[in-house]
Amino acid sequence: MKSKFGISLLLLAAIVAFSTALAHLSCIFFGAECYSAQMAPKFIVESAQQGTIVAPIGAILAAILFIIPGCYALSAAQIIRKLPLLKLGIYTIASLCVIRGLLPIQLWLRKPDKVTDIVLYIGIVWLVVGLFYLFGYRSASKVNV
Repeated sequence: MKSKFGISLLLLAAIVAFSTALAHLSCIFFGAECYSAQMAPKFIVESAQQGTIVAPIGAILAAILFIIPGCYALSAAQIIRKLPLLKLGIYTIASLCVIRGLLPIQLWLRKPDKVTDIVLYIGIVWLVVGLFYLFGYRSASKVNV
């Protein structure tokens, strides 16, 4: 029997991961302003303005970095086949998401003028997604063992 709660958390984590990948890929079609809005490094924005291949390759690589965690969430939810090193992968992804979420929050607490609202909100989202990976996997695997 699968834990519906755990599966739901993992599905939400997968949706966020795949949506983020799609957002990165959208920059290829929307151009330099999209890269800039997503806070891409200056050289990527300049590449998009100049029409060089660096920006699209960067967007594709960034998207892959989010597709992989999305696939691990689906695997942990037993929607797709079990991926290699699933437990290690989920715990690593959860840890990275939590760290990614805590970094802007701690900076905001120490120096609020250094953190924009959007950066803070994105940090909170990634913190929650990391907890979804962690508690979703633990909940789903506890029932399935």
